[in-house]
Amino acid sequence: MEEFYKAIEDKIKASGYPGEVNGEDIYNDICDQMEEKENGTYLFLSKKDNGVVFEYKVDILDESFNLSYVHITANNDTFHIDFDN
Repeated sequence: MEEFYKAIEDKIKASGYPGEVNGEDIYNDICDQMEEKENGTYLFLSKKDNGVVFEYKVDILDESFNLSYVHITANNDTFHIDFDN
């Protein structure tokens, strides 16, 4: 799992997002939000303490999920991280 967390962190940092990123926290946030959801595509929002908003597009499958993208809004900047490419 550590490799998965690091991959999330690396892609977000590569987008130019200057804030702190923790792949494990993002993964856990997604898992918490998708609890008891049916299979399908969802947009989840997560507002951080500093006003930064993370939007996750997630496809929930029977035994797993696919994180399609993370869209981060921070102050007047936006960062879009596409995990499907």
